[in-house]
Amino acid sequence: MERQERFFNFIQEGNACKGDFITVGSAMLDGETIKNAFVNIPLKTMNRHGLIAGATGTGKTKSLQVLAENLSDKGIPVLLMDIKGDLSGLAKPSPGHAKIDERHEQIGLHFTPKSFPVEVMSLSEQGGVRLRATISEFGPVLISRILGVTETQAGIISVIFKYCDDNKLPLLDLKDFKKILQYATNEGKDEFQESYGRISTASTGAILRKIIEIEQQGGDLFFGEKSFDTQDLLRINDQGQGYINIIRLTDIQDRPKLFSTFMLSLLAEIYSTFPEQGDSGRPELVIFIDEAHLIFNEASDALLDQIESIVKLIRSKGVGLYFVTQNPTDVPEAVLSQLGLKVQHALRAFTAKDRKAIKLTAQNYPDSEYYDTVGVLTSLGTGEALVSALDEKGRPTPLAATMMRAPMSRMDILTEKELNTLLSESKLVSKYNETIDRQSAYEMLLEKIEKAELEETKRKAKEEKEKFEKAKTRKSYSSNNRQNPIVKVLTSPTVIRSVLGILGKMIK
Repeated sequence: MERQERFFNFIQEGNACKGDFITVGSAMLDGETIKNAFVNIPLKTMNRHGLIAGATGTGKTKSLQVLAENLSDKGIPVLLMDIKGDLSGLAKPSPGHAKIDERHEQIGLHFTPKSFPVEVMSLSEQGGVRLRATISEFGPVLISRILGVTETQAGIISVIFKYCDDNKLPLLDLKDFKKILQYATNEGKDEFQESYGRISTASTGAILRKIIEIEQQGGDLFFGEKSFDTQDLLRINDQGQGYINIIRLTDIQDRPKLFSTFMLSLLAEIYSTFPEQGDSGRPELVIFIDEAHLIFNEASDALLDQIESIVKLIRSKGVGLYFVTQNPTDVPEAVLSQLGLKVQHALRAFTAKDRKAIKLTAQNYPDSEYYDTVGVLTSLGTGEALVSALDEKGRPTPLAATMMRAPMSRMDILTEKELNTLLSESKLVSKYNETIDRQSAYEMLLEKIEKAELEETKRKAKEEKEKFEKAKTRKSYSSNNRQNPIVKVLTSPTVIRSVLGILGKMIK
């Protein structure tokens, strides 16, 4: 009993907060839940990023749901990447269950079913607020990193953007980008060479192939207008709850290039548009990236460097990033080292490689006299996790094997009817779901090429006409100056002498 009391006091002291916080559950000791030994996460450090990891079926998604709904209740907007399609239930209250009541009795928290304001978004033709961005908004550096081009090819992309800026050609979608690349080495070859230097056909061909790869994964749906305004992620409803923005990604699991492209562009846009927050005491926005390995597995070295930079810098904008994946090793070490909160569900040790990964994972957590971390990682039950956060001074809180609280919202998806009702009530659907295809680089270049071809046709026709007129004049002149053969014979000196001779004889 004395050990339990020491542990209880240890957890309480380590989780004490002066400011606002979220309670995720109660600490466990020797497999038993210690009632009221609450594990808290200060809002002040929730922009320090985090990780939710664990094997399939251990409760990662429910932990994500708990964090999202509690943040919403605190008036903090949330953005969720819903890869598996099982988060829409946040829009409806939990129906409750005897096991939920039992769990919360053990924790010492009252359970209150509750719904939350939800906005459903989409990158594809699925129902939801359409998310788009233009090529111009990406800029040459980001586009080059996303495409994974060489240094020479990146230089060509910069020249292409410069030409479009100089000639006021809007780069909105992929067809604009492809058209200007083709123009640079065909109809506009001389123009480019004169102003920007020679552009290699081989290089533009390689860039075009990279663009087609993005296009085949659905990039043509993402690039275009109307561009999504990231300020629309920060909405609060009339009850003071932050909106939970859920991006439906169930149909792009096999298109990781599009997913990583979207994520990087979104983070870059947020970083460039959000103001510096300083020490505000709470985050402005929290983003949860489910199935995070999809970003990192397909990313080039340049793309990984960009992601690492954004992770380091974006927290100053009041934005917290939380990666959700099966194993912490799915996240690069450079990114993992930036994560303050770690919610680690059970890991399974089926192979020697698994056991090695578990030992490495255990080293990411603070030492504890109460836990054998490696042993705990393999013995946690569903809905239980090792939790380590940062306190208000940025120090790690005590490591706690935690009985996680249950979500207050439905732990299941919305029906088709419920989803349609939610979309029909959305203010953003009508704002963003109209497809706009205004005149941009593609149309303007086509017009320029057609005009040039027409001018060339007129020039050739004029040359042909002038050539014909000259030939006609020469022919007319030649005809006027040519003598009739009969006249020529009659007026010849021989004929004249003969005629004069005959006339002389006749006179005599």
